[in-house]
Amino acid sequence: MRTIVTTGTATLVLFDPACMRHRLDDDADWWSLPQEELLEVNRGNAAFMNVGGDGRYELEVVAEAGLPDADVELVLRNTSGRFFLGAGEFMTSDGLEPEAGYGNVFFDAEPGSYLVRARQRGSTVVISLAATDLPASNALGGLVRLGT
Repeated sequence: MRTIVTTGTATLVLFDPACMRHRLDDDADWWSLPQEELLEVNRGNAAFMNVGGDGRYELEVVAEAGLPDADVELVLRNTSGRFFLGAGEFMTSDGLEPEAGYGNVFFDAEPGSYLVRARQRGSTVVISLAATDLPASNALGGLVRLGT
């Protein structure tokens, strides 16, 4: 699957909307606080991927276990059977849930845990998803930053 997304927050995000519903009534910019963003990544609820800057990014999702030269690897949970992939500004908040459009997409996946690997080369971001038996949690000490 491929799409082109424009972000005004230098952030892309992958998550199951059901796993982020607990943030529905939070301020629209809750996730711009590094400690809050990192908390959700380490809980396995969302994969925030900070990119080099605002702008257009070509995103490609591949269903394979390996991604050569991945910039990041983490485990993400899925309980609803659906993922959202798009610009960070569409994260659940302020009474709104993510929506398709503007290049943002939803796609189906079996509920469970997924090993997520991602890499950025220029304005192209490739993300691999592979079902895993690993627990959906991470122990990252800092924000997820993709390479350029």
